[in-house]
Amino acid sequence: MKFMRKFNLIAPCHFGLEAVLKAEVSDLGYEIVKVDDGRVTFAGDADAVARANVFLRTAERVLLEVGEFEARTYDELFEGTKALPWEEFLPEDARFWVKKASTVKSKLFSPSDIQSIMKKAMVERMKQKYHCERFVEDGDDYPVRVFLYKDKVTVALDTTGDSLHKRGYRKQQGLAPIAENLAAALIKLTPWRADRILVDPFCGSGTIPIEAAMMAANIAPGMDREFTAETWTNIVDKKCWYNVIDEAQDLVNTDIETEIQGYDIDPEMIKIAKANAERAGVDHLIHFQARPAKELSHAKKYGFIITNPPYGERMEEKAALVQLYGEFGQACKKLDTWSTYIISSYEDTERSFGKKAAKNRKIYNGMIKTYYYMYPGPRPPKRSGSENK
Repeated sequence: MKFMRKFNLIAPCHFGLEAVLKAEVSDLGYEIVKVDDGRVTFAGDADAVARANVFLRTAERVLLEVGEFEARTYDELFEGTKALPWEEFLPEDARFWVKKASTVKSKLFSPSDIQSIMKKAMVERMKQKYHCERFVEDGDDYPVRVFLYKDKVTVALDTTGDSLHKRGYRKQQGLAPIAENLAAALIKLTPWRADRILVDPFCGSGTIPIEAAMMAANIAPGMDREFTAETWTNIVDKKCWYNVIDEAQDLVNTDIETEIQGYDIDPEMIKIAKANAERAGVDHLIHFQARPAKELSHAKKYGFIITNPPYGERMEEKAALVQLYGEFGQACKKLDTWSTYIISSYEDTERSFGKKAAKNRKIYNGMIKTYYYMYPGPRPPKRSGSENK
C-alpha cells in the first residue's frame, strides 16, 4: 500500500538544538537515521508526516526526502535531479518549484541558478514519465527545498508550509520576540515540569510562559493550523490527518494545576501576552503582570526562571544592559533555591548578572549567536502528597 511506504523525513531546527529535537522525535516513536548540524533525519511513513507536523515543538518544518546525490557542476546537478523519481511524489497537475536552496562548502554556490536548473530537470523528468510536452501546474502545491553541503545534494519536499514555529496564537508581538519553537526548546533544556513554578520576568508577548503552559496541558503545537501536505492525498491519506488530530485532542488536559507567571515592565506587552495566551487556550494557566525584573520575588522555593532578556542589539541600548542585568541578578540572589536560565547575545551577561553560569550552550537565534546560560539550583527535597513547595 502506498500509505505504508517508508520515507526519510528531515526536521530542521535551530543550530545547537539538534539533541533536543532528536529526543522529541524518539519520544514520538521514530527511528533516528542521522543527526547533522541544524537538522535531524528520521524514518517514518505517511502517518509520521502528519504526527511530526502536529506534535514536534522544537522543529522548524518536516521535509520528505526525495533523494541525495553528488554534484560539482551544473550538468551533474541537472542529471542528478532528473534521475530522481519525481513521478512517485508529484501528480501530473502538481505545482512544483524549488522554494529554497542553501549551499555550504560546495562548488555550486548560487541559490538562484540551483533553483532554475533543478526546476528544468524536474520538468524534463515529468515530461518523460507523463508523456506530455508541458505542464499547466494548476493542482496542489509541492514546494521543494534543497541543501548542498560539501557537494552532496539533498532534495526534499516541504510538507509543512509556514514554519512550525507559527502555532497560530501569536497575532501580536514585541520588537525582539523569541520564536515559539526556540522557546519550547529552552524549556526542554531544563528539568522543569508542570508541578514546578516557572517565571519569565522579561516575558514580552508571552511566548515562553505560553509554550510552558501548552506543554503542561499537553496541547500539541500544530493542532490549530494547516500544513501543505494536507492536500497531498497521493502521499498522505486524509485519514492520517484526522487520526492525528483526534490523538492530539485526546491528550489535552487543560484542567492541570500549574504555576506559570510572566512579567514585563511594559503594560502594553502584558495585554498582548494575555491575548496570545487566550488564543492558545492557556490564559487560565498563566498569571501575567506588569512588573520590572528588579522586583522579581516569590514566597515559594525551588522554582524556575526561564527568560529571554533584551540583548541590546543597538549600540545605544548596550549601556542600559549593565544596570538591567545587574538588577535582575540581585533579585535572583534572593531566590537562592531557584534555577535560572537566560538566553542572550549580550557578551557581558555573566559579569553584569553577577554570577558565572554552571554551563552555557551556544544557540543560533536566527542569525544571532546567543548563549543559553544555565544556573541550576538545588534539587527540592522529596515531597509527600501534593505539596508543591
